[in-house]
Amino acid sequence: MRVTDEIVIPDSELTWRFSRSSGPGGQGVNTTDSRVELVFDLVSTRAIPEPLVERARSRLAGRLVDGTVVVAASQFRSQLRNRQAAAERLGELLRRSIAAPPPSRKATRPSKGAKRRRLEEKRRRSETKRLRRDTSD
Repeated sequence: MRVTDEIVIPDSELTWRFSRSSGPGGQGVNTTDSRVELVFDLVSTRAIPEPLVERARSRLAGRLVDGTVVVAASQFRSQLRNRQAAAERLGELLRRSIAAPPPSRKATRPSKGAKRRRLEEKRRRSETKRLRRDTSD
């Protein structure tokens, strides 16, 4: 399974489990194992460099169970389509979890023109509200 251009997870590190799906399927839903669970052991993988594993562990801390990530798919009637969906979800999950953090925001100040426009708009708004007031005291 390809995660990025440089990172490919071998099939030997993926574990598939199948069960009966609760979704669509009519009479066949009771007999076919179309629900798919894809299990990936993030902690003991050799396909992802250690710094990226640590980044993924910290970002996926709420999803990890004993260092493994489990992705389930059951929206299709076909086991093959559910396998493809689970693999895509796991790939996207890993891509997002190992992605570099966004650059930090640099603090900037508003320009003189922006300050001037803001104050002019405040004056206009104040004048509009002042003219709406009832002056019959």
